[in-house]
Amino acid sequence: MSEAAPLDPEDQKIITLARSARARNGVPEGAAVRDETGRTYVAGTVALDSLRLSALRTAVAMAVASGATSLEAAAVVSDADAVPDEDRAAVRDLGGAGTPVLLAGPDGVLRTAGTA
Repeated sequence: MSEAAPLDPEDQKIITLARSARARNGVPEGAAVRDETGRTYVAGTVALDSLRLSALRTAVAMAVASGATSLEAAAVVSDADAVPDEDRAAVRDLGGAGTPVLLAGPDGVLRTAGTA
């Protein structure tokens, strides 16, 4: 994404939601997804002894559990340099290969914009 192209306000919204989930819960990652009706699902990293899920996989699971049938976009806020293949696969399972996956740093600044 070039600096000249402004981020869509709805995409900026899911980055902001993901950032707030990360900060509020004190977890390594926050994520948010937007479904086909515009509803958003926000999650943080799950790190239990018996269950470990990335924030993005948790947000996708929340969308599925709530009846979403498709995704319009996904966002992750993390210190990571890339969204792991397993996370993109979860988005692809529900949203398709062309679903935008945004990665922002903890400051909310977009680092990469790719697809599932």
